[in-house]
Order: sequence, then structure tokens, then C-alpha cells
Amino acid sequence: MNRVLASVFRVDLHRLILLMAVSVALFTLANGLYASYRVQRQILIDNTLESNRAYAVKLAAITQNFLDEAHQQLAYSAAMAAGQFGSRERLQREAERLHRQSDNFNSVLFFDASGRVLVTAPETLPLRDQVLNTPGVSEALLERRLLVSQPYVSTLGNLLVFISAPVIDGTGRYLGLVGGTIYLKQQNVLHSLLGEQYYRDGSYLYVVDYTRRLLYHPEITRVGEQIGANQVIDAVLRGQVGQMSARNSQGTDMLAGYAAVPETGWGVVVQRPLHAALAPLDALMLDVLRNTLPLALLTMLFIWWFARLVSLPLQQLADHVRELEQPTVAGYIRGVHSWYFESAELKRALLVGIDLLHQRISQLARDVQLDPLTGLCNRRVSENVLATWQAEQRVFAAVFLDIDWFKQINDTYGHDIGDQVLQHLARLIRECTRDVDVLCRTGGEEFLILLPDITPDAALLIAERLCRQIARGTIDPVGQVTVSLGVAHCPFHASEAGAVLKAADRAMYQAKRSGRNRVAVARTVLHDIA
Repeated sequence: MNRVLASVFRVDLHRLILLMAVSVALFTLANGLYASYRVQRQILIDNTLESNRAYAVKLAAITQNFLDEAHQQLAYSAAMAAGQFGSRERLQREAERLHRQSDNFNSVLFFDASGRVLVTAPETLPLRDQVLNTPGVSEALLERRLLVSQPYVSTLGNLLVFISAPVIDGTGRYLGLVGGTIYLKQQNVLHSLLGEQYYRDGSYLYVVDYTRRLLYHPEITRVGEQIGANQVIDAVLRGQVGQMSARNSQGTDMLAGYAAVPETGWGVVVQRPLHAALAPLDALMLDVLRNTLPLALLTMLFIWWFARLVSLPLQQLADHVRELEQPTVAGYIRGVHSWYFESAELKRALLVGIDLLHQRISQLARDVQLDPLTGLCNRRVSENVLATWQAEQRVFAAVFLDIDWFKQINDTYGHDIGDQVLQHLARLIRECTRDVDVLCRTGGEEFLILLPDITPDAALLIAERLCRQIARGTIDPVGQVTVSLGVAHCPFHASEAGAVLKAADRAMYQAKRSGRNRVAVARTVLHDIA
């Protein structure tokens, strides 16, 4: 029973190859589907944004054309009325004609120069002979030119826009004005122009004035509402034409296009819910998946067959290796059909593996000799090198280096920054020394540089250059870091390696006592390194 379970749950090459290949195939398929989804999604978003932008530009142009047409109609009526301004009957007929000839205005009114209503169309409006001081009328009387007012609440309580033209007689005398109203909260020309553009999938458009008040909205109850913070409205009221993704006041992600009406500064916004724009994508991805599945199944079958073909020789070799005590095992192994290079060269691969093991051991031996933080040699290496040079009676110099105020750096900035300082100094030491020099970190913030086959003066020059190089740079966030160095030479200062190291160490401490950021040689401080 245990053998059966072990066989079922055994991790062998065939299963590993199959798992890897199937995983790669599934990952590739999933990545392809995901990439396709992302590309199609972005295409749908970009197309919707561009379509809404173009639509907003078109509707802004339609709105501007309507305003131009309304001004032409009013200007014509003003010209017709100029010669008959003293006859209310004729003015009434002109007002009725203007009101009935199109659906542009909910009402038409003639005013005299004082703002008194002369006639109205329809006549049922209870405004005749009243002097109106509403914003639209007051502005028109003051400006005496073609005007479109900002929305305001009229005397009768209607939220409206007032479009007007001055009435001037042949001598240039200002007689009054003729004006048409658009009742924003009732059926009006904007509904006729824009209302048919409403979509059933949640798309809609709206128009705002420069005060962020809704002039048109598919939900007529929202007309007159003041819109708060909204990136789309901010952009369109700056006179911009464009597109963007934004969230509307109900918290729905929308794809919006916008354009401004030049004459009035109104903003036209066309937007569509993001989920509506992406609705076709789900069906598209299902079609892609359905078309991909048959090929994916054939690919899985091929992977299984090929994995079996690759793993069979190694599986047979492994089975026979477990029977090494049998005298016929060699014949069985020879009978294994090793049809590819790796299985035929398994014995040689074992030798390569052994060789690789020795290389790893050598690498481990090298790692033992290096300081893991800086990559420099450790104290053990310096001792071995000095012992060898002592036996060879080799000329060399020793430079001890200690970072000034390193404990303060650790206490102020933390040990992580301290480690970065050590690594930075290790790089500078490599740059300022020769390839034959032995560079060691002896502990903490102390470094030892062993310079073979060098004169005392040359060793001093190297130490001074290193001191200047370190003091010249800065390390974030510490700033300037300085070091103190001590130099000793064998046999100039001592003939024994141990004595040379002690002399260099004493010189380094002498440099610290003398003010730091300097080099000292065997008891004598030479000079500061600025």
C-alpha cells in the first residue's frame, strides 16, 4: 500500500516536465487573453472618448447655429417693428408671427426703451404694461445689442434664458427691444435639438453655463441645478475641447467628451458610462476563449506525449540504478534507448557535477576570506599575506585607515547608513590603489591596505591621495566623511610585519589626536589633507 501511494505521489521527471510545460502553456494562454482584453478595452475606451468628443463639438456647433438663427429672427423682427413701433396692434401681430413661425422661443415680448412690456406672445402672459427689471431685460436695455442672457428666474417664476435684439428706427434712435425666452424647465428648443441624442444604455449629454448651472439635462428636474467639483466642467468652462475619464456626481465612472459654445461660453458635455462602453468586451472575450480552447487542448495532449518521450530514458536509467546488485543491470542499461544527448552523457554529467562541486567548494573558501559587507579581504587574509611576505623578506608598506566620527554617523543616521558609508569607502580605496595591493577590512570602521614592493614616499602619496579623495566627496545624507590614516614601511620603520602594523596603527591614532582628516607616518604627523 505504501509503495502504491509513493508511486502515485512521486515527483519524477515526467511529471515535472509535464507540470512545467502545462504551466507555461496555461500562463501563455492567460497572458494572451489578458493582453487581448487590455488592448480591446483600451480601444473601446479610446473610441468612445473620441466619439463623445466629436459629438460634443457637433452639438456645440448646433447650439451656436441655433443662437445665430435666433438672433437673425429677432433682428429681422426688430427691423420690421422699427417703423410701426407706435402701433401695438402691429407689434402684437409681429410678436405672434415670430412666436408661431418656429419653436425657438417659448414666448416673445416687445419692450419700450424704459423696459415696459408693450406686447407679448402668447397674449395670455400677464405682463403687458409692466416694467421688468429682470437681469436679462436690464442687460439688454443697457447694452443695446444682440444678447444672450445667463439663466435667471423671471417675474413669473420661470427659469429662462432671454435672447434679445434692439429696435432702432431709421434715424438711429433707440426705441426698445424685442426678446424671445427659452423656459429651461419646460419643453423648449434645447430639448428639440439635444433631447433626441439621449441613449438608452445610460449615455446622456448636458449643457452648463459659466456659473456651473445646468441649462439642459435629460432629467428635467435637474435643470437649474448647480454642479459642484467636476473635472470635465472645469475644463469645458475654460473654453477647452477634449475628452477625459471622470466620475459623475452620482459616483459613476464616465467617458466624457466636451466642447464650448463660443458666443455664450456654455459647455456641452457628452458622456457614456464606462461599463456600457465595455459591455461588448465580455462577449468578445468569450468568443476568443471558445475559439482558443480546441487548440489549447491539442497543445496539452502534445505536451503530455512529448514529456513522456523525454522522460522515459532517464526514468528507465533511474529504475535500473536501484538494481545495481543484479548482474544483468549493465545489459539492461545498455538496452535503454537514449535518443538524446543528455541521457547518453549521464555518466559524464556526473563527473561534471563533481567538478562543479569542487568549484563551489573553492568559491566557499574564497567567500570565507572576504568581508561580506565591503567585498574586501578580512583579517585572516591579511595575516596570511604578511606571513608570506615576511618569509620572502619582501618590501611593503602598511596603511591603517579609520573613519572619523563613525560612531556619531551610526548614532545619528542608523547602521544602514553606516554600512553605506563603509561600502562607499571600500569603492574609493579600490579606485585609489593598485591591482597588486591587498585591501582589508579589519573590523568596524577600520581598514588595512598592504602595499607590496613600494617605497615609503610612494606609500605616503597613495595615502594622501586616498585621504583627499574621500574628503572631497559627499555621501547622502551624511555629507562629508573624512578619515585618519597611519603609514608604516618595512623595513624602513620596522623589520617585522607585526611591528610594522603596530607602527601604522600608532601613526593612525596620532593622526586622530592631531585633528583627524590627515595622514601620519610612523609617529610623525606630516601635514593636513584639505
